[in-house]
Amino acid sequence: MGEHNSRVAVVTGASRGAGKGIALALGAAGDTVYVTGRSRNEGDAPLPGTVAATAEAVTAAGGVGIPLYCDHADDQQVQAIFRQIQEEQGRVDILVNNATSLHDALTQKGPFWEKPLELTDIWNVGMRSHYAATWYAAPLLLASEQALVVNTSSFGGRIYMHGPAYGAGKAAVDKMAHDMAVDFRPYNVAVVSIWMGLLLTERTRLVFEAEPEMYADLAETCESPQFTGRVIDALHRDSERMARSGKVWVGAELAEAYGIVDVDGRQPPSHRAFFGAPTTFGDAVVE
Repeated sequence: MGEHNSRVAVVTGASRGAGKGIALALGAAGDTVYVTGRSRNEGDAPLPGTVAATAEAVTAAGGVGIPLYCDHADDQQVQAIFRQIQEEQGRVDILVNNATSLHDALTQKGPFWEKPLELTDIWNVGMRSHYAATWYAAPLLLASEQALVVNTSSFGGRIYMHGPAYGAGKAAVDKMAHDMAVDFRPYNVAVVSIWMGLLLTERTRLVFEAEPEMYADLAETCESPQFTGRVIDALHRDSERMARSGKVWVGAELAEAYGIVDVDGRQPPSHRAFFGAPTTFGDAVVE
């Protein structure tokens, strides 16, 4: 069993990108962080990063990083990782559902029917996998005194962004957070969806480096992959976090409310002015 004053966190899809950054930020907060993903060795994916490398970086940041290899398209593998966490920790305090399938053609221009049908894979790893991970994690979340579930999302849940496959996937995880919050509320488990800004990930860096002049202004508004992790850390520590449960939040706005800055000291901007307010859902509950 881990020390009780050390939070137990699970971050899915953490070999690289947002997941890796969130895991590092939680590690810097002193958490025991289980990081999941498929990349065992460099070269397993087109972009750099492995589950073990992220876990090592979490430990180096001040936490305890534990790598768990898992394909979130496979329910049996997902069940197995939570069984292991049950045996080792007995609870989960923070679950970050971040694993997702992003096809290389995602940002390709043109109507959806000219893009590969495989863009809908985000409905499996991204939408369904968030549900499955939370389903298997539920007993562990209930065992925590104050658990938090976060679905990472984007303004694509509200506006046209990358086409209908991506939009449907993000809208779904936003609604899922709202509905799961209803079921979890009696057990003091908060569930939110956080809209991240443009992240300066390995994938984004490649795009920017290819055409630096075109993206110079955009780069100034980017969030580091760790930024959302800092927000999640503060949200979990918020004594009023249950009042935020069941809602969609802009990460940059939560950061401002909590007095959090990015790793470089900047205050990343909210894109509400361009894309509009977060999605809101009705209060009625039909059992």
